Amino acid sequence: MRAGVFFGPGEVRVQDVPDAAIRAPTDALVRITHAGVCGTDLWVYRGRSEVYGPAPSRLGHEFLGIVEEIGSEVRTLRRGQAVIAPYTFADGTCEACRSGMPTLCPAGGFFGGATDGGQGEAVRVPLADGTLVALPDGSGLSNDRLAAALATLTDVMGTGHHGALASGVGPGGAVAVVGDGAVGLCAVLAARRLGAERVIVLGHHPARLALARQLGATDVLAERGEDAVERVRELTGGGVPHVIECVGTADSYAVAIGCARPRGTVGHVGAPVADIGMRDVHVRNVSLVGGRAPVAVYIRQLMEDVLAGRLDPSPVMDVTLPLEELPAAYEAMEHRRALKVLIRVGAP
Repeated sequence: MRAGVFFGPGEVRVQDVPDAAIRAPTDALVRITHAGVCGTDLWVYRGRSEVYGPAPSRLGHEFLGIVEEIGSEVRTLRRGQAVIAPYTFADGTCEACRSGMPTLCPAGGFFGGATDGGQGEAVRVPLADGTLVALPDGSGLSNDRLAAALATLTDVMGTGHHGALASGVGPGGAVAVVGDGAVGLCAVLAARRLGAERVIVLGHHPARLALARQLGATDVLAERGEDAVERVRELTGGGVPHVIECVGTADSYAVAIGCARPRGTVGHVGAPVADIGMRDVHVRNVSLVGGRAPVAVYIRQLMEDVLAGRLDPSPVMDVTLPLEELPAAYEAMEHRRALKVLIRVGAP
């Protein structure tokens, strides 16, 4: 089968790899119809993260598809079902899973690396009962806009939602979103969905800031660093109670912490790529809450809103390319010609 493989900074290829196959009775084999390129994938592409392990490594952890085969112990899925996969797999039965944190499942793991990734024609899904979420019969994946919206639930929409929840966003509140990438824009949708009255987005790209307004942002700011912090404090009389950090760099953390009012909360969901300074957190009693988003916990609820037309994160998937053009997808995102690329892999 064909799949994306990372060979080193700036080098992604689509090549023949061993066919995905059932290896354990709790596995499912999923034929991928759509996949996403994540911001975390870009850090790998730049050589600044080894989330997939040493090169050569298989790529991708965001995918939708059709169940082709199931292991003998799989009980909740059947062949032919359309499914959404969260970006990690988990057993669904351990203490971590039962407490709502499947990303901490001792038996779980991350797609890609030395095993099947989501940017390929098929993938073996371990612990399928605890991992995959079936779409309602009849919803289908043939509509590209719907597929794009559903594809965000594998990671970025659930991650933005996690940041909003972690920061304590609720009805009538004010929130600052640091970052205008896909997670940041989904955080705007999440904050508005949770009832935030004022949503301030900090970013550097005019087209993305314009999209942030379309998605519900009340204010967009292009200032950087201390200038951004001062501008937020000026607009809000000293900072906001809720901040969602969606980038993961030391600079973005510093801005997020600075935008929080004393005793405010920063929901951090940007995958960290640098150490952060903690003095301001300590002095102003700012709470840092967040981490890897347990998107599996959120998929069903968000999926219901997507299918009912109450939530549409599809605009963050602004470019669609076939699997064979995966290297071009990485280049387009790296050079800001695309916000987030949806990879169309196979027919629904």
